[in-house]
Amino acid sequence: MKFLESGKQWPIGVALAILGVVGLGTWTIIETGKADMQESDAYMTSYQDADANANKLIKQRIAFDKAYRLKFASDKISQTGGDVKYTLTTKDGKAVSGAKMLLEISRPETEIYTKRFKNPKFKNGVYVFENIAFPKAGVWNLLLKVDVDGKSRFYAIKTDTRITNDKSIQEASQY
Repeated sequence: MKFLESGKQWPIGVALAILGVVGLGTWTIIETGKADMQESDAYMTSYQDADANANKLIKQRIAFDKAYRLKFASDKISQTGGDVKYTLTTKDGKAVSGAKMLLEISRPETEIYTKRFKNPKFKNGVYVFENIAFPKAGVWNLLLKVDVDGKSRFYAIKTDTRITNDKSIQEASQY
């Protein structure tokens, strides 16, 4: 009874609580450090670079959109493969040749299936990435980077290879 009456239990209790909080905080930091971390690749660069150059990326997109019209031109996306097509025209409808394009296909939440394709063929005013097969059925991200005459733009589409008439593809084609 003397211990309870002496008032020593409060300092000991507070010290144990502080020690417990510090211990759990340390454990949390160690465990999260072990987890797989995937950097954002929204602009085909690291998150830090995209954040540092955000204004530049926005200005490039505005300049690109003032001069050109980019449109997704594929009829459908299929897991078994097919052509992924884009049209690039001036605002008055003239096809633009000589643009550098880089297409990245990826799955949401993982980088395991990410693939990049460059140098599409230019046929009849359409840029064609030929025989693009998706390794797995399901949802895919298509991210296109276009560079032409010092202007650049990123064009992202989300699609699902399990859906025959994917509405998002049809909507992207109308842009």
